[in-house]
Amino acid sequence: MSDTLFTATEFREPMPTPGRPYRGPEEMLLGTYESEKDAIDVARARWRDHRETSSNEVAWWLVRRQGENLARWIAESRSDVERVLDLTTNELVEVNR
Repeated sequence: MSDTLFTATEFREPMPTPGRPYRGPEEMLLGTYESEKDAIDVARARWRDHRETSSNEVAWWLVRRQGENLARWIAESRSDVERVLDLTTNELVEVNR
């Protein structure tokens, strides 16, 4: 097993319920992977599936090295743009496909 693992995580912002307090986003770990590519493939598939639905629910997906706070890959349900972390600047940049 690799010393470096990557996590794919999904966050969903539930539609507000009138009269109920805001609960914040719901977080769901999609899995832990030895390969960054495998983690991105899983998160990318969930992102694409969600975008094909008629859901108004805001969601986003992150891939990170386990234990890190900076995302290596990120996508958001209202956008068709994927972003990756530029390790030289620590900034998210668009993926050119």
